[in-house]
Amino acid sequence: MAHDHAHPHDHTHDHTHDHTHDHAHPHGADGHIHETTALAGSWRDPEVGDRLSVSRRSFLAGSALVAGAAAGLAGAAGGWGQGVAAAAPGSRTPTNPWSGNNRFFAGDHHIHTQYSPDAQYTVETQVAKAREYGLSWVVITDHGSVAHQKFSIDQVTPNIEASRAAYRDMLVYQGLEWNIPGAEHATVFLPPGRNTVDILRAFEAAYDGGVLASTGVIPGATSALGEPYALDALRYLDQQVTGGRTEIALMFANHPSRNGIDSPHELRNWRDAAPRVAVGMEGAPGHQAAAIPLPAGPGSGRGYYDRGPGTNSFPGYLPTAAENPYRTYGGFDWMTAKVGGVWDSLLAEGLPWFVTATSDSHQVWRDTFVQGSQDYATTGSKGAPVDTGQPITTYGDFWPGQYSSTLVAAQSKAYVDVMRGLQSGQVVAVHGRLIDGLDVRVRAFRGEGDRRGVTLGGRTWIARGGDVKLDVTIDLPAGPNSAGQVPRLAKVDLISGPVTGPVGDRDTLTAPRTTVVKTFDVSSSAGGRRVRLDHTFTNVQESFYLRLRGSDGNQLDALGNPQIDVVGNEDPFADLWFYANPVFVDVV
Repeated sequence: MAHDHAHPHDHTHDHTHDHTHDHAHPHGADGHIHETTALAGSWRDPEVGDRLSVSRRSFLAGSALVAGAAAGLAGAAGGWGQGVAAAAPGSRTPTNPWSGNNRFFAGDHHIHTQYSPDAQYTVETQVAKAREYGLSWVVITDHGSVAHQKFSIDQVTPNIEASRAAYRDMLVYQGLEWNIPGAEHATVFLPPGRNTVDILRAFEAAYDGGVLASTGVIPGATSALGEPYALDALRYLDQQVTGGRTEIALMFANHPSRNGIDSPHELRNWRDAAPRVAVGMEGAPGHQAAAIPLPAGPGSGRGYYDRGPGTNSFPGYLPTAAENPYRTYGGFDWMTAKVGGVWDSLLAEGLPWFVTATSDSHQVWRDTFVQGSQDYATTGSKGAPVDTGQPITTYGDFWPGQYSSTLVAAQSKAYVDVMRGLQSGQVVAVHGRLIDGLDVRVRAFRGEGDRRGVTLGGRTWIARGGDVKLDVTIDLPAGPNSAGQVPRLAKVDLISGPVTGPVGDRDTLTAPRTTVVKTFDVSSSAGGRRVRLDHTFTNVQESFYLRLRGSDGNQLDALGNPQIDVVGNEDPFADLWFYANPVFVDVV
């Protein structure tokens, strides 16, 4: 939990266990993170009628019944998730109030099994490995396709149920890696419930880009002609919540920069179409072992980000000699890693849009298994994997939790509560166990405003001219990561920019006024358990947001930013970062 250190005369401080290093920019829970509790409620998806009978026509007719109600509710939500205290920009109703006792649950929302044509493991294997590497929740997200919709869903569902029963301390969600019409992929998932399978099946049949392309509805899965279908799909999911068929549904865009086809206007359109469903993106893609050099590894790009512009890529992402949007930076997607970049351009509008880190686990580096021999197109499964007895170095993935973790603060370790935490942005994306937890408190310090304060993903307020205090408590790793190293956090950046409102050009991809306002040198904290930092924004005149990132300091450019990752020559454990989600402060 955070501790309040009030310093009325100094505006920036960092507190480590040894001594303070203050590098001001010129402008301007006890316990291990992977500790688990008993599962609060587990239930089966009851058997329903013939799931293969759901047709596109009947699905569309049913969804239309709740369209009007959904539109009204989405508008009233002010852009924040249902179940989270709603607050429109400029209001005096804080969201995500700080409590001081946040508890994080580590998880992964992007995992594949033998029910994907390019993956191989059983559901139980992925769940067991996730548990072994300290995760509390996982989402099974096999690729959307005709075969998946027709065959795989009915096969994976009992496997998921069996894994829930076998690992009762794990939350195992059923989801889908959606081929977004006109764009890249996305995780879509729901909590367990009697309608979960039917909703996913209908969604995939009507709105998966691969399915639409295979039936000739659109000329290709990533064709721009598919963009309206993506918006209809998200509205459909929102309607299932409004109609009471599921308590919550979430979508996260996956590897958004990899092929350059997730344009800025699509990100904005997805969020605006269903703000309580489309809540964010992978800040860091999976496939983090892919850049390990030959012959020890695949010799590709981290995340398989080794590509360039294609037919459907957004022209604004054109690589230059100084910058390449098609590469990762410190293992994070360019949209997230660039200060004042695409992510910040959405935050500068005041839009809640949150980042995560996942494994995208298909085939694990140095594992000994290969795919089974079943024909996926006619069965929806690759069958049981086969053990070769020899480590395979051409695989580019880690097991869930082996390298990447999405830490979510939730009220309890329950299916809906963890999803509410994701929906509300109480999330930190971490690589290599660089940190075990992060408590953030943002509050009015002097002048009229919210004295209690809010935490990650939240929104608070202050009267013009007042001071805003940021207090941060970082739990350092209590033990080694999967590489046998205890990472050392070297620095933490405080990044901030003004909230200037909606943009005229929805393909805006920069926020020029967003900067690193302070860098905290925490390298002297090695061997300690916690680091405490604080900073005061004085005489605040305009609404703003802030966010935090941290690094082991091993690979930085001259400005302290992550370096571009070199294709075919990266040790992912030698360059570790965390990124925390934003807090918004409204001047009223």
